Amino acid sequence: MAEHRLSDWLPTTKKEVELRGWSQLDVILFSGDAYVDHPAFGAAVIGRAIEAAGWKVAIVPQPDWHGDFRDFRKLGKPRLFFGISPGCMDSMVNKYTANKRLRSEDAYSPDGRHDCRPEYPTIVYTRILKQLYPDVPVVLGGIEASMRRLTHYDYWQDRLRPSLLHDAGADLIVYGMGEKAIVELCALIGQGAGLDRIHALPQTVYLTHKDNIPPGEPDGDILLHSHEECLRNPKAEADNYRHIEEESNRWHAHRLIQLTGDTATVVNPPYPPMTTQELDATYEYPYTRLPHPKYKGKRIPAFDMIKHSVNIHRGCFGGCAFCTISAHQGKFIVSRSKESILREVRQVMDDPDFKGYLSDLGGPSANMYAMGGKNKQLCMKCKRPSCIHPRICPNLDTDHSKLLEIYHAVDSLPGIKKSFIGSGVRYDLLLHESGDAHTDAAARAYTRELIERHVSGRLKVAPEHTSDAVLHLMRKPSFSLFERFKEVFDKINREGNLRQQIIPYFISSHPGCTALDMARLAIITKRLDFQLEQVQDFTPTPMTISTETWYTGYDPYTLQPVQSAKTTDEKLAQRQFFFWYKPEQRRAIEQYLRRLGHPELARQLFGGTPPPSYGNSRPGQPTKDSKTAPKPYRPTKHKAHDTDRDSNHRQAQPRNMRRRGRGNS
Repeated sequence: MAEHRLSDWLPTTKKEVELRGWSQLDVILFSGDAYVDHPAFGAAVIGRAIEAAGWKVAIVPQPDWHGDFRDFRKLGKPRLFFGISPGCMDSMVNKYTANKRLRSEDAYSPDGRHDCRPEYPTIVYTRILKQLYPDVPVVLGGIEASMRRLTHYDYWQDRLRPSLLHDAGADLIVYGMGEKAIVELCALIGQGAGLDRIHALPQTVYLTHKDNIPPGEPDGDILLHSHEECLRNPKAEADNYRHIEEESNRWHAHRLIQLTGDTATVVNPPYPPMTTQELDATYEYPYTRLPHPKYKGKRIPAFDMIKHSVNIHRGCFGGCAFCTISAHQGKFIVSRSKESILREVRQVMDDPDFKGYLSDLGGPSANMYAMGGKNKQLCMKCKRPSCIHPRICPNLDTDHSKLLEIYHAVDSLPGIKKSFIGSGVRYDLLLHESGDAHTDAAARAYTRELIERHVSGRLKVAPEHTSDAVLHLMRKPSFSLFERFKEVFDKINREGNLRQQIIPYFISSHPGCTALDMARLAIITKRLDFQLEQVQDFTPTPMTISTETWYTGYDPYTLQPVQSAKTTDEKLAQRQFFFWYKPEQRRAIEQYLRRLGHPELARQLFGGTPPPSYGNSRPGQPTKDSKTAPKPYRPTKHKAHDTDRDSNHRQAQPRNMRRRGRGNS
C-alpha cells in the first residue's frame, strides 16, 4: 500500500486545515466514532461525498464534551452548517447490553475504550454547538437520528420520546444513507437558501408550526397520531408504525406529518434507490482505507473486523421485524458493478497485512446481490415491508447467477487464496423453488459453492427461533426450512469430506415468545445436536416493528394484543433455556417447568440422567414453598457468545459490522 501524507485524510485539526491552504471550512462534521477513512464508516463517506462536490469539509472525531469545549471551538464556524453523526451504531446500543449493563468495549473507539462518547451524543453535541454558535445550522444524521426521526420508544429511559429534533434542538435530520441529500443540502445553502426555506428536500426531517406546513403532493400526506395521543394510547403508537415502515420501503413514498403540541414534524419521502453508477462512486472516493494517523499504535476493533472485507450491495428486502436495515437503507437492492468490486478487492490486496484471505464478500444479507423485481413497475407501487415474508413474492428475481460471477471473478485474482462469506445467508432464498429451471439450478450451485469454498469452518445463519408463531411475528421462515438447509449442509460436507459446523443465531424474549416456547427451542436444538453459542436477549431499539410491539403490546399491522417478557425475571426465565446443557442450570430449569405444569418438557430435555448434586439452594433459585412462578437461576458468566445484537439494525456490534450497516451523517 502506498505511503500516505497527512493531507490524504480529511482534516481533523486546524493544522491539517492549513495544510490544505484553507482559511474557512464550509462544513464541519462531528462524529461519535473514531475517524477511519474507509467506505464502511459513515462519517468518512459523508465527508468524502461533500468533498467530491467541491466543498471544504473537516471531521472532528469523538470531541471532548467536558470542560471548555475546545474540540467544538478549534475549527471555528463553518460557512454552511455543522453536521453530527454520533456513529455507525445507536449510541445506547453501543454502550449497553440488553440487560442495560455497560459493555466492556466500544468497537468504534481507539483500543475499544467506552468513555470516548456520551450517551445520546446527538443531543449533547447539538446543545454545545447551539450554545457556542447559535446562528449556525446543525444537521443530524447517522443511525441514531435516522431511527429517532419520529415519536419512538426509548428502552433505556423506558418512555416515549418525540422526534430527536425536539430533544436536540437541531435544525434538520438527513435520514437513511444520506449521500445524495447532504450534497444537495450543501448546494442549496451555498446558493443562499435558509434552512427554513428548504422544505422540499427529499430524505430530510424538519420542524415547523402546524399552520405553516408547505403544500404536499396531490395524492396527499399521511397524518400520524400526535405525540400526545401516542403517550395516552399505546395502540395509536402501534398504528403509526405500520405507516412509518410502509413509507420507508416504498419507491414513491408519502410525506409523513406528526404533531407535537403546535409543532409539526415533517418527514419528506426518501430519494428513489441509487443507481449502480451512483453506488460505485460512493465506494471509489479517495479513501486512505486507514484510521487517521492520530490513532497510531492503537487498535480500533471495528476496523480490524472489516479491513479485509468488501461490501457488494446496499439494502435488504428481508424485512425482519427486529431489524432496522430496511428503515435505514431501504428494501430495494442496489448492487455495485463487478468492475467496482474488483477494484476494491485489489485495494484490499495492497494492504501489507493481507495474507490472501478476504474475511467477507457480502452485504446486509450475503445473497441478495443483483436481486429485485422482474417487473419494476409493480415494485414502484408495492408497500410490502418484506419481499420474502410471509412468502417469497412471485415478482422477485432470486437468481444467484450474478453473485456467483462475482465470487468467480474475485477468486480468480492472483493473490486471492480464499474469499469467505461472513454476512448472514438467507437460506430461504437458497431453498426456494421458483419454477424457473435456470434460477433454481443457480441456487443449488450457489449453495454448494458457498459450503465447499466460502465457509471458514463455521457457517453462521439466523433461524432466530423454532416456534412458527414467534417466527411469524419476527417475519422469519418456519424452522422446518432451517432443518432442511442443515440436511443440505451436512450432505455437502459428507460428500466433500469437510468438517464444518453450522452455527445458528437465536433470540429470546422477542414479542410473542413465552418460556414454554424457549423450552421447546431447547428440546428441538438438542435433538439437532446443538449447544447454542450465538444467542441474544431481545433488545428494543428505536423504529423497529418488534420494539413497537414489545412496548405497546399490539402488533402494528393487526392491532391485536401480543404478550412480551418485560421484567428481568421474565427475560432470565426465557434466556436460561439457551444454556440447558450447563450442569448449574439443570435444577432451576426442572423446577421452573414443574411449576409451569410441564414436567414432561424437562424429561424430554434431560432424559433419564440424574440431576447434578447441589448443596444449599443458590441465590435466585426457587424454594419449595414458593407460591409464585419461580425466578430463574441467574447464570454465572459463560463462554457461549452472547452477541447482544442490535435490532439495529441487527441493527449490535458483531453482526452489524459483518453486514456493514453503517449510519451515514
